[in-house]
Parts: sequence; C-alpha cells; structure tokens
Amino acid sequence: MLFTDTYSTIEAPVQSSFRDRGSKFVGYAFPAKNEEEVKIHLAKIKKEFHDATHHCYAYIIGPNAEAQRANDDGEPANTAGKPIQRSIHAKGLTNILVVVVRYFGGKLLGVPGLINAYGKTAEETLREAIIIEKIVEEVHLVTFNYEEENAAFKILKNYDAKILQIDKLETCSIIFAIRMSNSVKLGNALKELSSLNLKYLYVQ
Repeated sequence: MLFTDTYSTIEAPVQSSFRDRGSKFVGYAFPAKNEEEVKIHLAKIKKEFHDATHHCYAYIIGPNAEAQRANDDGEPANTAGKPIQRSIHAKGLTNILVVVVRYFGGKLLGVPGLINAYGKTAEETLREAIIIEKIVEEVHLVTFNYEEENAAFKILKNYDAKILQIDKLETCSIIFAIRMSNSVKLGNALKELSSLNLKYLYVQ
C-alpha cells in the first residue's frame, strides 16, 4: 500500500454468516483506530461467543498499514487468519478488525475447506460494509503568548486546522489536527509568531 494522506476504512461495524458442512461461521468487521480498540472489540466478541470453537481474526492499523496481525486461534496454521487478512487487503482497507467466529459442526473441512470458509465469511462481511475515505491528519501542540492569539487563530483557520483543545494559562496552548499534506505549510506560517513553540504529537 503506497502512502498517501487518505485511506479507506469502513464506516460502522457489520456482520454476516456462512455455513459449510454443519459448521457455522459468523463474521464481524469493526473500524479500529489503534490496537487498544482492537483488544476491546476482541474481548467483547470472545465474551459474547464464549461457547464458540474458534475466534479467528486479522487486523490492519495505520494510514500506511503499519500494524498488521493474523490469528488462527487453534485452527491449522494459515487457514483462518491469513485468509481473513487477504480479504481486507483485497478491499484496500486499513484501521479495521475482522473476526470470524466458528461453531464446529462435527465434520472436518480440511485445509482447503477452512481457507475457503474463513476467506468467504470475511469477504461476505466486508461486502456488507460501507467503505469511506478518511484524511490522514497530524496532531500538533502549539503554544504562544496572548498578544499573538489573534494571529495564531487566523493562521490555523487559513489552513483548515481543526482545533481539538485550548488551554489558557500563562501562555495560550492549542492542540490541533491538520491534513498531513498541509502540515509543513502550516508549520512555516506559524513561524511568523515570535513566541511560537510547536510540537508534533501523533498521526490520526
């Protein structure tokens, strides 16, 4: 996946199901911004489907797919997590978790059958999702003296920065988000402030 300052993900959680020779596969897809959100979704699924045979999953996190993992949860190696992950890649998605819960139906599916079942369930689940494009933003903290408050707000507005938090103590501090492709230009513009202190925080 080549880096740009936009990425595709799903708008909201979705669900679907698939059956093969008695086994029931239930697929869930969740938007997830980080691995902490992934853990929360997985914990809820495992609690809700505590009686299921397997809880297999894959996730991709980050605008440039920096964090990826596939988990077979006891199924033969690469028969569950990887097929799920391939379905995510096929859609060009990131910031997403897909979980496929299996209830064993009494008949072995074999390696090809498992790969097909988990991949098919993931595909059907993602087919239910609304795919949206999101902008990659950098979040920064800027501090300055109160005399330059009007100038700072004007610059932030000119570059369509989103103000996330304002603190007014001895100096004025603003946490803002800016589209990555505009961050350097905004940083240069803010250098007009003589009391400027600009700090990069994270990407979202």
